[in-house]
Amino acid sequence: MKIAVTGKGGSGKTTTSAALARTLARRGLAVVALDCDTNPNLGISLGVGDQETERLLTLRERLDEGGVEHAPGWDELMERFGTDAPDGVRLGVITRIENPEPG
Repeated sequence: MKIAVTGKGGSGKTTTSAALARTLARRGLAVVALDCDTNPNLGISLGVGDQETERLLTLRERLDEGGVEHAPGWDELMERFGTDAPDGVRLGVITRIENPEPG
């Protein structure tokens, strides 16, 4: 299952995404939450903390500036640009996925 949360700024997308991700994970589902926002704060809403959220944002900024290479596949993307969040949620802070693998 893939769920996208969209809407205008300030409408509660991040809060809704965090609550949904943690609820589904608590029910035993494998959850990967991707923060593609220009102002990525999903890490804070999920409970990974300021430092880890900032670390992921810095990695994303270095990628945008060309200082870090894109990950060639899903596993490496989550290894390099992801972290573990509470309740078993896996968080990735990304700008885009190039050549996505189906599924």
